[in-house]
Amino acid sequence: MSRALVCLPTYNERENLERMLRALAPLGVRVLVIDDNSPDGTGAIADELAAELDFVSVLHRPQKQGLGPAYLAGFREALAGDAEYILEMDCDFSHNPEDVPRLVQACADGADVALGSRYVPGGATEDWGRGRRIVSAGGSLYARTLLGIGVRDLTGGFKCFRREVLEQLDLDAIRSRGYAFQIETTYRAIRAGFRVTEVPIVFADRTHGASKMSRSIFLEAVKRVPALRLAALTGRL
Repeated sequence: MSRALVCLPTYNERENLERMLRALAPLGVRVLVIDDNSPDGTGAIADELAAELDFVSVLHRPQKQGLGPAYLAGFREALAGDAEYILEMDCDFSHNPEDVPRLVQACADGADVALGSRYVPGGATEDWGRGRRIVSAGGSLYARTLLGIGVRDLTGGFKCFRREVLEQLDLDAIRSRGYAFQIETTYRAIRAGFRVTEVPIVFADRTHGASKMSRSIFLEAVKRVPALRLAALTGRL
């Protein structure tokens, strides 16, 4: 899978980064660590590991700007190289590294975007309370209903894109900064005529480090979904 590149954003992930990179090592993928000047020293750890592990490279950004801008920077770096399959993945082990080959294979088998899904048969979440389950599933239902599409896990952030998808999407037009980024990229891919396949995954809660979810990230997603629908209806998307 040397043609696959995992974009791995990090912000204060010093407890998880080395374990994640060593878990990805046997899979034959390349990894681009995207660090937003983490105050806990994650960027320095990334540099040390990149010096040791030849499949790892590091993109340093000057400040924390959100998940969306970090991924967009990673996508542009990937497209400047020769990667054929470009993945999004969390560094906190909520996404199982062993599922990476399944997403890549789904694209090799014909999908344009393979989305690791918690909400299709075989998918699940682990160690979540009832409240978090309701909020997550409700967010996906809200987005799916307003946008009028059938993807069940629109907020999912474990994805594999064929290179052609990111080449054809207008990356400069993507404005979402938080988890709305996941909704927006999937929706734009569908609007552009690309095929999205959901691959069942088990999503586990992080055991090290702190979640990046915040009230502002939640509210951005609530507001961004109807804005995307309006843009589609008026021909601006």
